[in-house]
Amino acid sequence: QVQLVESGGGLVQAGGSLRLSCAVSGRTFSSYAMGWFRQAPGKEREFVAAISWSGGSTYYADSVKGRFTISRDNAKNTVYLQMNGLKPEDTAEYYCAAGDSPDGLDAWGQGTLVTVSS
Repeated sequence: QVQLVESGGGLVQAGGSLRLSCAVSGRTFSSYAMGWFRQAPGKEREFVAAISWSGGSTYYADSVKGRFTISRDNAKNTVYLQMNGLKPEDTAEYYCAAGDSPDGLDAWGQGTLVTVSS
């Protein structure tokens, strides 16, 4: 069983930056693909970014491409989401996810709230 714990959310002004972290335990982190999803109030959960087990491949939603960067440190069992140029529409609960492949993410953290003020 894998456990995921997100941190780094908070309140930031539009144009600002935040870095989310997700600490993973329970199984061999380096064997997992990892990703980030978000869910805004009243909306469906949506894909944000994903990274392969090696870090060699990354994937982004069009809405965040060029502003967000996903990365991982397999020595620290941690995946990151660097968010720059934040917009009010980025306001959401952000969830870390793990799985066997970037399109097979099925284990979830509890979420961390990001609020972007205009």
